[in-house]
Amino acid sequence: MSGARQPSFRIGELSARCGRSVHAIRWYEAQGLIPGVLRDTGGRRVYNTRHVGWLTLMERLRITGMSVAQMRHYTQLVVQGRSTLAERRRMLAEHRQAVEARIADYRRALALIDRKIGFYDEWIDSGQRPDDPIAPDKPH
Repeated sequence: MSGARQPSFRIGELSARCGRSVHAIRWYEAQGLIPGVLRDTGGRRVYNTRHVGWLTLMERLRITGMSVAQMRHYTQLVVQGRSTLAERRRMLAEHRQAVEARIADYRRALALIDRKIGFYDEWIDSGQRPDDPIAPDKPH
């Protein structure tokens, strides 16, 4: 991950620093999603500050719908080094497009939910059932 010497710490401190459980960190590592984890002479994992940022990235990618297989591929590209920069960029740009499309879907869904809330507000306030804003004959 970096040639410069960084402070090292164990999994409990990594958990505290990045806000993920020890169980979650172990899962990410078992999936091959945390590169550069070293072990001390006793065989215990040793982490550094770069792992905090890496786990944040992995969590964000997962939240945005990137598959574990895609995240693993991305991680492998990072491990391969600078020769994969263009492929990593392409991969993230494609994922960004997918996230933008999902956000647009959520915005349309949210607008429909807002119309339905307004429908109920009007019904409650007036005591009369208004026209349904999502009726089949109405544009969505």
